[in-house]
Amino acid sequence: MDRVLFGDNQFFGVNHMSEEKARAQQMKFQDLQAIIDVLDAAYQEGIRTFMCTTHDRVADICDHFRAHPGKYPDYQFYPCMPYAHKYANAVTEHGMIDALRKFLPEDGAIGAMLKGGMALANKDVDTILRLLIDAEMKMFHGLKTPVIFIQNVITDLFLGLGMNDCLKIFHDHVRERYNAEAGFITMNVPKLLAVTEKLGIENPIICANINKIGFRMSGGVATYEELIASGRFRPVAMSVLASGAISPREAIEYVCKQPRIESIVFGASSRGNIRQTKALIDELTAPATPA
Repeated sequence: MDRVLFGDNQFFGVNHMSEEKARAQQMKFQDLQAIIDVLDAAYQEGIRTFMCTTHDRVADICDHFRAHPGKYPDYQFYPCMPYAHKYANAVTEHGMIDALRKFLPEDGAIGAMLKGGMALANKDVDTILRLLIDAEMKMFHGLKTPVIFIQNVITDLFLGLGMNDCLKIFHDHVRERYNAEAGFITMNVPKLLAVTEKLGIENPIICANINKIGFRMSGGVATYEELIASGRFRPVAMSVLASGAISPREAIEYVCKQPRIESIVFGASSRGNIRQTKALIDELTAPATPA
């Protein structure tokens, strides 16, 4: 994986510390060109990977990159699915079964299954989950997607409900259908890592909050540091600035000192902030130790 990944929270009004800032960013990026301008700025600063949700507007971003392959020859996407609000809104508006009809293809056995109403609950979860993954991936057709993540809201829901086999279904389908690595986003690395090891998922890619003050790190800073050093998984660090609670240099210096963190994902809405963060990561990343 690339050392630096660019995230999309700022484009869709997500800020874990300030609702006012989130609303301002959402207004700023109502126009697709404003988003493309920021992605272009990140590209010009050497960032080649966009780690993004499957928000409906990401489809428009994908259209732009498909339309300009010569401009972005080495660009890749790390889809993060599902975009939970999309499904929650559909369930609220249409109900559970009609929401599934909205996202699943109504042909053959699946069409008959959906017509069966609540009989759906007794059907094959494996098949439904695989079809939902395929539905989410349609917007990325023709683009490079070497790593595909499942969002923390679903990862942690499966963990909480004991539906661990669903994580293995996701892992296997992503590998078999898309020739991609499966990634897991979580707010609880200790719990997830224990489960993936039981499932036989070796050295998983796990994206989690990793920051100096323990912001949204279930299990605490010391536990995370121990697990990261153990080499049992490939960490991707997010929320390294703790939504602005830590100064950039202090935050990135802490993360870069942790051994074995493969990638750092961050979001920014201006070229200046992108350049500053990328430069700090480059400066503070220790050179690889020769084998």
